[in-house]
Amino acid sequence: MSLASAWMLGVFINAAAAACPAWTPARAHVELDALGRQLQSWDITYHRDGYSPVDDAVYDQARMRYEEWRRCFADVARLDADPLAASRGTVAHPIVQTGLRKLPDAEAVDAWLRAQQGDLWMQPKVDGVAVTLLYADGELRLAVSRGDGKRGEDWTAKLRDVDAVPKHLTNAPVQVVLQGELFWRLADHVQADDGGVGARSQVAGALQRDSLDASAAANIGFFVWDWPDGPAEIEARLDRLESFGFADAAAFTVPVSDIDDVREWREAWFHAALPFAADGVVIRHGRRPDGSAWTAKPPDWAVAWKFPPAQVLADVVGVEFAIGRTGRITPILKLDGVRLDDRDIRRVSLGSFGQWQRLDIRPGDQIAIALAGLAIPRVDSVVWRTRERAEVAAPKPDDFNALTCWHPDIACRQQFLARLEWLGSRQNLDLGIGKRAWSELVDAGLSDGLLDWMDLDAEQWARLPSIGKARAASIAQALRSARGRSFATWMRALGAPPVAGGLLDDWTSSAGSDVDAWRNQGVDAARAAALAAFFHDAEVQSLAQRLRAAAVDGFQ
Repeated sequence: MSLASAWMLGVFINAAAAACPAWTPARAHVELDALGRQLQSWDITYHRDGYSPVDDAVYDQARMRYEEWRRCFADVARLDADPLAASRGTVAHPIVQTGLRKLPDAEAVDAWLRAQQGDLWMQPKVDGVAVTLLYADGELRLAVSRGDGKRGEDWTAKLRDVDAVPKHLTNAPVQVVLQGELFWRLADHVQADDGGVGARSQVAGALQRDSLDASAAANIGFFVWDWPDGPAEIEARLDRLESFGFADAAAFTVPVSDIDDVREWREAWFHAALPFAADGVVIRHGRRPDGSAWTAKPPDWAVAWKFPPAQVLADVVGVEFAIGRTGRITPILKLDGVRLDDRDIRRVSLGSFGQWQRLDIRPGDQIAIALAGLAIPRVDSVVWRTRERAEVAAPKPDDFNALTCWHPDIACRQQFLARLEWLGSRQNLDLGIGKRAWSELVDAGLSDGLLDWMDLDAEQWARLPSIGKARAASIAQALRSARGRSFATWMRALGAPPVAGGLLDDWTSSAGSDVDAWRNQGVDAARAAALAAFFHDAEVQSLAQRLRAAAVDGFQ
């Protein structure tokens, strides 16, 4: 679906749309102007250069956001909202292209179906470039690009080289007007797995050139959506179209009666191997008004239902920073909840502090998110930045490293808790204590140091809100068992840099080794420096003294 056709699908505003921003008129003018210009830029790039700068779903949502803001600030001056302003051509369509209204979900589709009176049919929504063909006396006379639905560019000469567009129709009426989609041929394309793969952009890019080369012409197919001046009954239209050589129209148009049928075919086409990319489905009446009555706006006799988007637009409402046990800072973006692949997503990690600095994402910005590995949300891009930049209280990376925060001071709470979680995790001391209990322990003033938990009895653990008596007894047993863990396990739990087995045998030899000594044992330079710094750190040495006093093996 092109950016233009995305708009012509119409904008569905959910009843639960976000509340209006708390902006002054002056700021509303600035923000509306900025987003409007961004949308104009995307429209121009698509129609002039033949590719979409952003995913269609993201474009649709950005356009929806712009319309929401226009309603919120109706008195504020704004740019022309027409996304097709840049696409008007010089050649009139013999019959206007209507576009389609896009329905957002199964409930809306079901409501539309129930309001109809039968004779409903369904097709894949082929993801390509829209065109109108005019045949007179069986001969191809005109090919017009989508444009604004009323006027487009003359593509006749280019399409004469495309085998999928017949130059002559046998036994055709005096005039035949066909509307459809030029698509890039694909072998066994599965939309659910492969996505759009840039297929539409390949067609658009080829048609933007002065002439089509033979390879591009051979790779372009044509799917007929409709024959506006054809027979009134859809079965008759499909039969005649097949006789003209447009077999795809008949092969991929099926009758449906209710939402269950529509769901079944939508799911089947989403996961089936098709010869083209498709971004959704179209449901239409078998009978519709004659083309002479059509207007360049979405009709009431056909609608579209898109496939699940690969990306969604999300509003950033806050930025948090998680500090791990090694001092690594991970920015977390808090989102105004969005739904992606049936998941509600309210938080997404940016991975690294440097990435946040590069992208400079702040509250009010809008980002495109997708699922990495079908499970983990990721930030794909910054779609639009609010012009009034919010202040973000970010930690300083130089304040945190692998040897900071051995106590829960205000600035150190996160890293200290991360140290406790790592120490007690299953791969280390296996204490059976979760994040919540560690936090409660710190809040109760019972853990000012990394090993203070060693002196607590079951009664003290039982006082924590998330523990209770039964669990406190098992924790006390786990604490006693921890004293018998190996020296290497204790070192890993305390955060010592990892080295090959056998090098961490006891405290005396490890603490007595300098960088050269570690290098002589085959450790690389960076790891050797980290090991020497760890074992010579005053806080680490204090922890070792405590473990020595507790008779933990390897510290004597």
